[in-house]
Amino acid sequence: MEVNSDMSRNYEALTPETLANRIAQIPVISQKVGGSPTKWKVKEVGDGNLNLVFILEGEENSIIIKQALPYVRLVGESWPLPLERAFFEYNALIRQQERDPGVVPKVYYFDRGQALIAMEYFHPHKILRGKFINGDKVEKLGETLGAHCARIAFRGSDLHMKTSQKKADVALFQGNVSLCGITEDLIFTDPYFQAEMNNHTEGLGTLVKQLRSDTEMKVQVQQMLQRFSTNTETMCHGDLHSGSIMCTNTETKVIDPEFGFYGPMGFDLGMLIANFLMAYLSQPAHRGKDELEDYQEWILDIIGIIFRTFCSEFATLWDKERTGILFPKKMFEDQGQSSQKGLENIFNHIGYDVIAVCGIEMHRRCLSLAHNADFELIENIKIRAKLEARNLMLGRELILNQKNLNAYKDIEKLARNYNEKDFL
Repeated sequence: MEVNSDMSRNYEALTPETLANRIAQIPVISQKVGGSPTKWKVKEVGDGNLNLVFILEGEENSIIIKQALPYVRLVGESWPLPLERAFFEYNALIRQQERDPGVVPKVYYFDRGQALIAMEYFHPHKILRGKFINGDKVEKLGETLGAHCARIAFRGSDLHMKTSQKKADVALFQGNVSLCGITEDLIFTDPYFQAEMNNHTEGLGTLVKQLRSDTEMKVQVQQMLQRFSTNTETMCHGDLHSGSIMCTNTETKVIDPEFGFYGPMGFDLGMLIANFLMAYLSQPAHRGKDELEDYQEWILDIIGIIFRTFCSEFATLWDKERTGILFPKKMFEDQGQSSQKGLENIFNHIGYDVIAVCGIEMHRRCLSLAHNADFELIENIKIRAKLEARNLMLGRELILNQKNLNAYKDIEKLARNYNEKDFL
């Protein structure tokens, strides 16, 4: 991997027409792609909210070229955004690669001044959200995601890291101010009042007003925001949803950690489970009756597998890799004592955060700026509103009862319950 930290050159956004000539001047990339640049094929595939993403195909390999724009792509130049977010994505990627090798794309080249990352191209992988909408199943999906979340959470924490390294990492990622600010606004704040860029499906107005009038629930949301902004337990992906996961029928990969930050251990898992629940609740609009029950149950099964695998892998790491300042073995096992109670307490507080974040994410995807295709692609507005209403009210239940629910047992039961309810 090669890193270019030269900040003196003027930033210039890539285009499909200019990319080959510019990239050809970078030996590590041109050698990786192979062949003559005149024969390279370039395709712009960025369908996210922020960045330019290109597939560069040569004679030997295809790679991804990702470049940050100086604004939010979804909105335009009226919402400026620092290019430095590519620096945080690069740093998140190399840490994820170290902590769970093979699940995230390898980085081949990083240019800080041009906010550009050249990385591994996953092919023929497709975005998981699209697979949910199409009714596709993925083998070992829950196992891969559960183990990944556990490894990232444990190995990026004071349970494992040297305290000097952990504090340096926290200090580094504290600089990702702009993207953390987007999370603080779009996820934790904007859904709960009439923010300028909010939008929601026609027919939900009364329900939205009810949610925004629920002071008790909004206090719980803000308490979770407080944990988000002050708790630096571990390095989080920061945006782990079904659009940040790519799959074949047998393999799962995780991409796009530009929202990376040090925060609560349950944050990524909560956001992930929320997106599985939204896929589940949206299925009546995407499946025929003969397929619906089986596919919905498959989604719920995967949620259960994610939880079980997370706990199993985290417990294994607790036994084998607990080398940080927290719960050191010299205080427990070396004295013939068990640290199991400490592990149980950590699982409990992770579970509380998972439930709270899950409910909040379910709200923002229907009320804030960036919605989910699971619901947005439902053309019949009345059906969409009916399903989103279930999603909003389940989110409310999770937020209000986070301390009374068991994340590892109760979420599937609640999902089945709310899947049968009508709120409009």
